[in-house]
Amino acid sequence: MRLDPRDPRSELRLNQMALGFYFSGEYATAVEVAKRAIRSYPDFPNPYRWLAAALGQLGRIEEAKEALQKAMAVVPASFQSSVRGSMPWMRPEDQAPHA
Repeated sequence: MRLDPRDPRSELRLNQMALGFYFSGEYATAVEVAKRAIRSYPDFPNPYRWLAAALGQLGRIEEAKEALQKAMAVVPASFQSSVRGSMPWMRPEDQAPHA
């Protein structure tokens, strides 16, 4: 992203960064990156999901619920298939809450 800040796919790059920080257990950083993606691309639903997941892991449940509501409002059909249904590459332990 530093090499090409005007990359037409930067919403995907920001989403991938949020996802990477989330799965690395760096939830606070995942929150910040997801918020950055949302500010730049408010109609792209994926960062809302990682924002909600990271906030949930941090125990910020009300904020997580708000992020999920926004994700559902942006693209309801996408939310149904990728959040309510289990993604085939997701391991059960990836979806379990961390202490």
